[in-house]
Amino acid sequence: EWGFLESVFEGLQAHSPMLGRFWLFLMLVFRIVILGTVASDLFEDEQLEFSCNTLQPGCKQVCYDKAFPISQYRFWVFHIVLIATPSLVFVMYATHHNNKKAKRPKSKRSIIQNYIDNRRLRRLYIVNVMFRIAAEVGFLVGQCKLYSFEVPAQYPCDRFPCPYTVDCFTSRPMEKTIFLYFYFGVGVLSAFSSTVELLYSSIKWFCCDQENFDLDESTSENLQNLRKDESGKKTTKLCYLKNMLMLFCF
Repeated sequence: EWGFLESVFEGLQAHSPMLGRFWLFLMLVFRIVILGTVASDLFEDEQLEFSCNTLQPGCKQVCYDKAFPISQYRFWVFHIVLIATPSLVFVMYATHHNNKKAKRPKSKRSIIQNYIDNRRLRRLYIVNVMFRIAAEVGFLVGQCKLYSFEVPAQYPCDRFPCPYTVDCFTSRPMEKTIFLYFYFGVGVLSAFSSTVELLYSSIKWFCCDQENFDLDESTSENLQNLRKDESGKKTTKLCYLKNMLMLFCF
């Protein structure tokens, strides 16, 4: 149900930066609301109103399957559900993280652990955004290949059991064509905003991380040591990959 997806995105909003909230606005208003209102009425009778100039039993069904391998409406609903799945996983993890954080007593150890958990939470969010971009681009390509940018008013069909090449006709082709353009434009805007969000969040959170903690000197030193250990591990991994490439080349 749309209400379940809305609750998932509302939970995601609490952990998203400003660009992420803009993407959520696109999802809730220009996708979920419009698909649940306008598109449902536009596409619910598409198979019923699809007609062919023959009474041969089964011809209409096979021609409809050729014209629409998958309904545009179901294609877009599947798109939203696929994008919502990693977001649901992130919201579940974030809720679990916040519950653990609230139960910890205030101490130096808990502050360091909260710092580590926050970085893990941010990394999971970055993975969520990367999956979102891949899904957006994949469905944009799929929409282009399946439907192009036009719903023709007439389909010639010669599939069995049609006795000859028959002409089939769709209902409201111009409305559906306009909706194809609209949904493709929303997809391009969503993919672009997600890409900008990925770059901005990665730079802000991991390259220019300037978190301010109300800590004493010893706890701050522990955090600095932790950051040095993390950077050292990254350098070691890069050196290992470099050596492997050199061995492979020679």
